[in-house]
Amino acid sequence: MYNLVITMSRLAKKPIIIPEKTTVTQEGTTILVKGPLGELFRPFPPSVNVAINDKEIVVTLRDTSREHKALSGTVVAHIKNMIAGVNKEYEKKLLIEGVGFKAAVEGAKLNMALGFSHPVVVEVPKGIKVTTEKGVINISGINKDTVGQFAAKVRAFKEPEPYKGKGIRYSDEVIRRKQGKKTA
Repeated sequence: MYNLVITMSRLAKKPIIIPEKTTVTQEGTTILVKGPLGELFRPFPPSVNVAINDKEIVVTLRDTSREHKALSGTVVAHIKNMIAGVNKEYEKKLLIEGVGFKAAVEGAKLNMALGFSHPVVVEVPKGIKVTTEKGVINISGINKDTVGQFAAKVRAFKEPEPYKGKGIRYSDEVIRRKQGKKTA
């Protein structure tokens, strides 16, 4: 049998530096990050200990079980994303390709025509800003999870198809095209 030695995440071994104009506080197991663009909070499991010093955060484990060791890297990544989000917004750009496919923002709703017999209307979550241009949907916000989840939800309404590339795709996504049917 193999002797597996699981150590703490490499991310968790280094302290997280808190930038200027950003404050991080802790209430129980919840971390609150305030910055120029807003504030974010997130509860973390009690198996991970988060210590906030002057300008750095140190993540340590209270238990050495396998699940808790894997969790330490996740906690560090979430804290780094929160700190980055309150200083600079996360942005996802979706491209709409297809004849008659379009999107428009109306209040707190995203209204899309995607080739169905009905318009597709999606409620925009709080804390997210959506703008549309011709064939482009820009989604931005300070919470990386919410921005990514909403972008994935919008893309899922009409995923790009491999023959003509019609549908909604990320701006940096490459669609592998298939060759169509050959005529004899």
